[in-house]
Amino acid sequence: MSKLLFEKNVPGSNAFSLPPCDVPEQDIAIPAKFLRQTEMALPELSEVEVVRHYMALSHQAYGVDDGLYPLGSCTMKYNPKINEWAVRLPGWSCLHPLQAPETVQGALELMYETERMLCEIGGMDAFTLQPAAGAHGEMTGVMIIKAYHQHRKDERRKKILVPDSAHGTNPATAHVMGYQVVEVKSNHRGLVDLDDLQAKMNDEVAGLMLTNPNTLGLFEEDIEDIARIVHEDGGLLYYDGANLNAIMGVARPGDMGFDVVHYNLHKTFSTPHGGGGPGSGPVGVKSFLSDFLPQPVLIKEKDGYRLDEDRPLAIGKIHSFYGNFAVVVKAYAYIKALGSAGIREACQYAVLNANYLRCKLKDYYEIPYDRLCKHEFVATGRWQMEDNGVSTLDIAKRLIDFGYHPPTVYFPLIIKEAMMLEPTETESKQRLDDFIAVMQEIAREAREEPRQVLEAPHNTPVLRVDEVQAARNPVVRYDKS
Repeated sequence: MSKLLFEKNVPGSNAFSLPPCDVPEQDIAIPAKFLRQTEMALPELSEVEVVRHYMALSHQAYGVDDGLYPLGSCTMKYNPKINEWAVRLPGWSCLHPLQAPETVQGALELMYETERMLCEIGGMDAFTLQPAAGAHGEMTGVMIIKAYHQHRKDERRKKILVPDSAHGTNPATAHVMGYQVVEVKSNHRGLVDLDDLQAKMNDEVAGLMLTNPNTLGLFEEDIEDIARIVHEDGGLLYYDGANLNAIMGVARPGDMGFDVVHYNLHKTFSTPHGGGGPGSGPVGVKSFLSDFLPQPVLIKEKDGYRLDEDRPLAIGKIHSFYGNFAVVVKAYAYIKALGSAGIREACQYAVLNANYLRCKLKDYYEIPYDRLCKHEFVATGRWQMEDNGVSTLDIAKRLIDFGYHPPTVYFPLIIKEAMMLEPTETESKQRLDDFIAVMQEIAREAREEPRQVLEAPHNTPVLRVDEVQAARNPVVRYDKS
């Protein structure tokens, strides 16, 4: 395990000089209670040793530029470097959010055009770019649903329906917004059980939050019936856009009957998410909900663009200024570069790659729903667990030894020993074949040399971590004593 900077301390080695102060000095007495009583225990290191320390740490990290990132329901794709170049152009990077609208017409035009492209991709009528992440977009969408019902004086609606296979943010969002969460069961095919939905849908339900395809990677074939059941009782249908990669350019949520959608620009439109962001979770609505979008709203006029703050039915402002602009620039560049044909092709490759992986692994791992999937599928380590006590977690840890990031494990919760795999559209057949060979080798080890898998990883700076202890009692501060 690498030493901390504090542990590399060499007294007297941090020779440095500060530039002259370029602001007037102020003779202000700082109250004693705010002053330190002892010297700061900072490490003393030369510049080269500090650089080497952080370079060593970077080599221990893993990102999309290092290799395959098969996290299901996360869409960690390669980030086109042209988008990074575009967002660093001075006209974008030097903007200040408090500039007058007439001085940032180019930025407003880019945002407006992005909104219109997102409307076209999703079959929606209006969009806001304000939400800063997928979960933030979910909250915004549910706020719009709530505002719609309240505006109609329909105060009975205190429940939100959520499938048992949903992303964890769905029930969390509904709960935060004050709704009672009602779970809808999956049927034997891994899809929404229409009978259960019909039994739970009534005039107390504000709406249904749904991902299509769902977290099993399966397309909800009964989506039109689902929409009908929800709408007939006055509810609204919300689309969790986490899995949009699987349908973009081929099918549109708005055409399926969804009233509100959120996208993840940082998952679907080229900015890999994770590590704290930044993200972007734009929300789109059908026209009858457009008045409830958060303010301000971008308006195109004859002489340019403006931000409209006069929105009496708006849910308010849900982000400072107008969202994470840099992520929007990357999404704009990505969509423009691909065009409508490219968006469709990216979707098709995402589906092709997932099905190729599924077919190559189904003789080695259980596939609970072994049929045509979309962009991801769920395998399990059940066979390995029953034969030699090798769990899905063990398999994930062993993957690290082969230089691969593990897939999502133990989700969705309705599948025991689940491994959710999503290769994304950006991986080549050669890379997928390498990954398949490693997964097959781990299956062989689990059968013939189980300790090799049970004790993995073998070559990382830190081996098996007590994850429960780390979560409950994290050590986040260096104790010099």
